[in-house]
Amino acid sequence: MSTEARDKMIERVRGLLRMAEDPAVTDAESQAFTAKAAELMTRHAIAEAEARAERGESPESVTRLDFPVSGVGGHGKARVKALAGIAAAYGCQSAVRGNTSANTERTLIIVGTATSLEALRVLLPSITMQMEASARFTARDHIANLRELRNYDRSTLATERSRFYRSFVRAYGYAVAERIKEFRARIREEPEDDSAAGSSGAADGEEAASSRGAEVVLRTDVDRVREDFQHRFPQLKPTRPERTHSKAGYRAGYVRGRRAELGIGTSVGQGGNSALSERE
Repeated sequence: MSTEARDKMIERVRGLLRMAEDPAVTDAESQAFTAKAAELMTRHAIAEAEARAERGESPESVTRLDFPVSGVGGHGKARVKALAGIAAAYGCQSAVRGNTSANTERTLIIVGTATSLEALRVLLPSITMQMEASARFTARDHIANLRELRNYDRSTLATERSRFYRSFVRAYGYAVAERIKEFRARIREEPEDDSAAGSSGAADGEEAASSRGAEVVLRTDVDRVREDFQHRFPQLKPTRPERTHSKAGYRAGYVRGRRAELGIGTSVGQGGNSALSERE
């Protein structure tokens, strides 16, 4: 893809995300705009891998992206968990700086190929916005239902809202990451449209070779990212899991993440396996 074509694609993606973030659009419309943007960025990454393989070029550079993550509400660790999972779906690895229980901002350090980081730089802010909006809306309804059913005091309801919100965010990220992984795997296997009638067997063979070449490049990229990450962070301590968990929040977040449809037009689980994983 030429520089001009890539710039046009990026601008189209940004336009879709601006529409997705417009308060005037419905939730379904917002998800549809973001889904199309994610699809374009993912297809761009695969096309770049195919082009490098066809030209016999060396793999693209591995670098890093520092992405700020809000700690507002004490939900910073849950947000990091969600966004790191989405980054992993793009073949990246992540570390976090300042990931305390405080409400302060922390930094998610994402290591990956230049193309993958380009996609994440564009998509993560919009995905975060949708995730937070869904979490606020769903947590509000959950607490309203509890208030009607039982005589909970204000402190108990506040604690339940926090547990619900954090579990929702973690599950939303898990579901979106699952969606992206399935979509990336599927489009790597898609044959390109053959516009020329009566194409020769040699052309089919060249297309198959191109697909195999792209697959090799993408797998090699994962290994190179892992090696680079280990070199950057040789003594990285594992992140402690959060102790709070809400089964209702996790289920609700997973369902909303599936509905986000961040990829092609099918929901998570169609054409692949999907299941709740974190203490269902």
